[in-house]
Parts: sequence; structure tokens; C-alpha cells
Amino acid sequence: MNAVPSPDLGDLRVFCEVARKASFSAAAESLSVSAAYVSKRINVLETTLGTRLLHRSTRRVAITEAGERVYTWAEKILDDVDQLVEDVSTTRRIPGGKLRISSSFGFGRRFVAPALARFSERYPQLSVRLDLFDRLVDVAGEGFDLDIRIGDEIAPHLIARRLASNHRVLCASPDYLARHGAPRQLADLSSHACLAIKERDPSVRLVAPDRARRGGASIKVTGPLSTNHGEVAVQWALAGRGIVLRSMWDVRPAPRQRPVAAGVAGGHAAGEPVGGVPGAARAVGQSEGVRGLSERGVRAVEPAGGGRLTA
Repeated sequence: MNAVPSPDLGDLRVFCEVARKASFSAAAESLSVSAAYVSKRINVLETTLGTRLLHRSTRRVAITEAGERVYTWAEKILDDVDQLVEDVSTTRRIPGGKLRISSSFGFGRRFVAPALARFSERYPQLSVRLDLFDRLVDVAGEGFDLDIRIGDEIAPHLIARRLASNHRVLCASPDYLARHGAPRQLADLSSHACLAIKERDPSVRLVAPDRARRGGASIKVTGPLSTNHGEVAVQWALAGRGIVLRSMWDVRPAPRQRPVAAGVAGGHAAGEPVGGVPGAARAVGQSEGVRGLSERGVRAVEPAGGGRLTA
């Protein structure tokens, strides 16, 4: 069965304008096109529909009986199309539907969760679920729309956007430093109790900042205590149980902690659990649509920077 060709929406718009103006030249002026273009599109439309729509004379243009029916239908069709475009445009401007987000325990609880609460209040049409993990998630495989993570390990098929810088520092309590002394260089850490945090990467490696750029020396650290929760490690550090590498946003609220040895405190962490790759907190999503949501949430999620920890 041969399909009947459908008229072009643009041709229907031209025809409606001619019918309203009763003039090719007036319609052309209204549409900012030439009269020849208008005449050509009307001819194409009449050929497509297989009927004459207009009576043409040197003085005026009159609509035929078939043209009246086409005009009625065309007005309705074009109005519906305009409403469709407006509805889709509004949907794109106002987030709605369901959004599944994942993040790590500490950062997710302290920064992502409060930001999402404000975000949900601003966009009540959006239903948000936040899941927190001690591991990297498979964004697509586990059905997440967005993963807010700290680090630079982003799969090439994912879309990533930097949200904030992430500065890390080696910390210990004054009690621990009084008993064991402060490490002055990277190698000194091997003789200290380091608190391992196995959150999203199993490796434990620190690299001196002046050697990281050259891919130079690194040291594996050990200690009697390890956990998969950063807040637990911070509590152990406060209790004098060892040295911990944490982000500034994580340890700043603890007034009894302070940075250890300036040369080491600014060190580069090449993996977690005694920290992670210093770099950016990133929003990682499956589609371009998620990017708009991450852009709206950037300021809300970004942790405060700067400042020093003092004993």
C-alpha cells in the first residue's frame, strides 16, 4: 500500500499566511521571504494534496472550498505543533522525573546530601535518590544517572564535569606527635602508624610532590588500623592512633588536628585508602541531560577551600 505524502509544516504555514492576507506579496512581506518563494511553496502544497487551494487573479487571491478545509486543519495542526514545542522546551528548562545519584560515604553525607535537599526544594518535580558507597560504582551498569566522586579516574564513555578542587593534608593529633615525633620527609612515614582508608581504591601509596611530576619515588605505608569509612579514620587520628591523609573539607572541623611536616603535608596521594588522587570532585553521568543538573548544583556541592588546621 502506497503511503500518501504528508504536507510540509512550513508549506502549511505559508498557505495560512496567504489565506489570512489574501495576497502573495503581503504574505511574503510578513514571512520575510520573496513572493516567488511563497508562490513556489503554494504550488508544492497543492501538488502534495492533489487539489487547488487558491484562486489567483491579478488583483487578489481567493481561497477555494478545499482551501477552506485545509486552512481549518492547518491552523489546528500548527497550533498543536507550537504547543508541543513549548511543552518540550518547558520540560527541558525545568528538571523533572527520577534521578539516581551515587557518591562516597563522607563527601556524600556532608556535602552532596544537603545540596540535593536544597536542589529538590527548588525543583519539586524531580524525584531524587542518593546512594552512598565505599567503592566506585558502574554508573551505567548499576542504573545511576550521576556519580559525584573525588578523583581523576573517569571511564572514557562517561561525561565528566569538574565541580571543585580537592586539597588533602596529612594529619595527626598533638598527642600522637608528642609520643612519636613528626615525620620530616616521605621515608619517615614507613616507621609511623598510618591509618588506612579503603573506600574506593585498594591501593595505598604516597608520592613526594617534587618527585610525582617525574614519576619518582613512592612509599607504601602500613598501620595497625584500617577502615572503609573516612570519618572513622579521622576519629582514630583524633584519638592519637596514627596519621591520616584526608581532604581539607573532612578534617577542618576538627580543631585538635593539625598538618604534619610541611614537606609531607602537601604530598601527592597516588591512590586511596590513605587518601586518593588529589584533583577534582567530579560529576559523572551517562547522558548530556545530566550535565544540566550538575551545572545547577555546582555551587551547592563545592566545599569551602583555604585555611589551615591548628592545634
